[in-house]
Amino acid sequence: MKAILEFNLPEDEAEFYCANKGTAMLNVLWEIQQELRKLYKYEELNEDEYKIVERLRDFLNDSLNDNDVNLNK
Repeated sequence: MKAILEFNLPEDEAEFYCANKGTAMLNVLWEIQQELRKLYKYEELNEDEYKIVERLRDFLNDSLNDNDVNLNK
């Protein structure tokens, strides 16, 4: 199966950029998710730091879920 995406440039410049950089963007999000997991699980944090990491981790995961983005595909 093939999929062909067509863009009308320059009108669709933002969509073209997202299509071209989608894999890189997913990789960055995965790395952020993994770093937050590592901080949450393995680092010795004070209570305030722990709450911030937990809040950011929850926000990222909720945002990914809300937008039906699966970083493991």
